[in-house]
Amino acid sequence: MGTLTKTRKYNGKRNRLDKPELLAPAGNLEKLKFAVHYGADAVYIGGQKYGLRSNADNFSFEEMREGVEFANKYGAKVLVATNIYAHNEDIAGIEEYLRNLYEAGIHAVIVADPAIVSVALRAVPGLEVHLSTQQSTLNWQAVKFWKDEGLPRVVLGRETSLEEIEEIKKHVDIEIEAFVHGAMCSSFSGRCVLSNHFTDRDSNRGGCCQSCRWKYDLFEDARPGEVWISEEEAQDSNVLKQFQLGVNQLPLFEESDNAFTMGSKDLCMIENIPDLIDVGVDSFKVEGRMKSIHYVATVVNVYRQAIDSYMADPENYVLKPEWIEEINKAANRPLNTGFFYDTPDHEDHIYEPEEKAVPYDFAGLVMDYDSASGIATIQQRNHFKPGHEIEFFGPNGTFFKQKVGTIWDEEGNELDAARHPLQRIKMKVDQPVSYFDMMRKKK
Repeated sequence: MGTLTKTRKYNGKRNRLDKPELLAPAGNLEKLKFAVHYGADAVYIGGQKYGLRSNADNFSFEEMREGVEFANKYGAKVLVATNIYAHNEDIAGIEEYLRNLYEAGIHAVIVADPAIVSVALRAVPGLEVHLSTQQSTLNWQAVKFWKDEGLPRVVLGRETSLEEIEEIKKHVDIEIEAFVHGAMCSSFSGRCVLSNHFTDRDSNRGGCCQSCRWKYDLFEDARPGEVWISEEEAQDSNVLKQFQLGVNQLPLFEESDNAFTMGSKDLCMIENIPDLIDVGVDSFKVEGRMKSIHYVATVVNVYRQAIDSYMADPENYVLKPEWIEEINKAANRPLNTGFFYDTPDHEDHIYEPEEKAVPYDFAGLVMDYDSASGIATIQQRNHFKPGHEIEFFGPNGTFFKQKVGTIWDEEGNELDAARHPLQRIKMKVDQPVSYFDMMRKKK
């Protein structure tokens, strides 16, 4: 991930929010709590209907109420993605569903389909409606249309540049939300039908199988009457392996070549926080309802620090190298700045096996700390044992490295390893830690 040189000062109008909102993903109730603990101003979740992540855990109404109650304690809001493109049969029950969301305390719904927008505005006026990125809204006139319809916020398409956002903010008094971190769709968001074609799973109704992340090989079909290999060649197991799909297809690759994939690199704007704020983005959205707790906590923690640092003293703001180092510990793919500065080209896609940059596991959660003895109570989340190199980090600035020393169970018995999920162990730590600090280790 390289730093882009800042070539100009943006001057977007901050019409609504004095400080950008940090909006985090929450695939389940536990992830919601981590996102809020680590600094999210708001979280977006999925219900059990009408969302685009049907494979996520998603929330029942009871879990939503618990999540809202928890978020409210920390001054955070809960939003629900209701962003499918509805077929006729999907509309039945939508009004009741939206009313239940409102009664559960949900602050806003994120909607793509105009029919659901209309129902929400009419039937549940106390529930905010935010336009989903699935609408691929890219220009100020479209944004103005949705404002005139009564929407207070538009989530822009990920194809929108900073210059276009600046133009939108000059013309329309509305909150603008933009994705600043996470996976990018290889198509216009939500418009891909590869998943439908290959697996009969509708990407626009929550079933995307991420076909763009698959590995593909390239073949040329033989012309009528031509056969690419002889019977003798077909007896050679190595040759035959090259022609598994039939003797009328010529592979346009060597066996040692990398398989081809069309997946895009992931978006990361941590190095460009000032530009996002200067242009007037009101809500910084992190992608990843399917991602791990470690990912959510790490990414939210870094963006929280960067936003707060800039807002406290814009003129003397400095990007800290440790922020980039932390982001890379949670990265799943190579990173870039998406469409914000330039249209991505071939260098912004992944054409060979991805270099997995996730060298860390979430090993344990701090449950308690005794300052007199320096002993922490850790809830095990992944196997660790004495001698392992570990790191502690947390939302209050905790960060240090150490080796695991002697560990005990809650009865004081010495252990050779923390093997069991959610097992509580005790260990001495080199520096003070707090409840909800996380411990991680290299894989």
